[in-house]
Amino acid sequence: MSDPADRIAAALERISPAPAPAPDFAQADAFVWHVDPDRLDPVAQVNRVALELLVGIDRSRDTLLENTLQFARGLPANNALLWGARGMGKSSLVKAIHAEVIRQGHPLKIVEIQREDLPSIGRLLKLLSGADARFLLFCDDLSFSHDDQHYKSLKAVLDGGIEGRPDNVVLYATSNRRHLMPRDMIENERGSAINPSEAVEEKVSLSDRFGLWLGFHACDQDQFLSMIRGYCDAYGLQIDDTTLRTEAIEWQATRGSRSGRVAWQYFTDLAGRQGVKLG
Repeated sequence: MSDPADRIAAALERISPAPAPAPDFAQADAFVWHVDPDRLDPVAQVNRVALELLVGIDRSRDTLLENTLQFARGLPANNALLWGARGMGKSSLVKAIHAEVIRQGHPLKIVEIQREDLPSIGRLLKLLSGADARFLLFCDDLSFSHDDQHYKSLKAVLDGGIEGRPDNVVLYATSNRRHLMPRDMIENERGSAINPSEAVEEKVSLSDRFGLWLGFHACDQDQFLSMIRGYCDAYGLQIDDTTLRTEAIEWQATRGSRSGRVAWQYFTDLAGRQGVKLG
C-alpha cells in the first residue's frame, strides 16, 4: 500500500495546472502576461507615442533611456520606479523608450503584468529566465492598500530572494505614489502600532528597492501648450498660436486639470475636427 503522503502529492500534481509553455518570442516585441491559465499573449501593435513627442520630461527620458540601453546591451541596469502626477507620461515614456531601444538596433522584449497578477510573478520569471532574449517587465499604475499582500511578491523580484532576479529581466513600474501606498495609511500605521517603525518599514521600503527613481510633476501652462504644439507639428495640423492657446486653455478648464494626457485629449479633438487621422 502506498504511503499517504505519496498519494496526496500525486493527487495535487493531477489537479495543479501544467507549466505554461514558452511562447515563440520571435513573433513579437511585446507580450501581456495572463493567468488562469498562465500564458504570454503577443501584442502585434503597441499603443504608444513617439519619444520625441514627450515634452517637459527630458531628464527622466535621458536617464531611463541610458538605463534601458545598458540593460539591452547586456550590462548592469537598475529596476526603475516612475512616480508622480497623473497623466504626465510615465507609462508613455516606458513604451516609447522600448521602441527607441529597438530602433537603435538592440533586441528587447517588453512584458506587461497587471498588479493583481503579481502573485504569479515567480512563474513568469521562470518562463522568461529560460529564454534567449532580454525582457523589460512592466507594471503600470502600481500601488498597495493597507491589507494588500501583493507587495510581498514584488519584493521577491526586487530583492532577488534565494533564486535572484534573472539576469535577462529588469522591472519598470509606474505609480502615482512615491512609496506605493497612501500617505494616510503610512501615518495611521505609525500612530497605532506597538513598534511604529517596524509596522511601516516593510511596506515603505519597497520603493527603496528600486535602484532608479524618476519623479514626474504637474506641468505649467507653457509646457501644456508646448505639448500640443509639438503634436500639431508632428501630425501636420495647421492652427495659429492664438487660437490654439484660447481653445487649449478652455479645454483644460473644463477638465479641471492640466497634464500631458489632457493635452493629447485636446489634440485628438482638434485632429478630429480637422479631419486628420492619427493612425
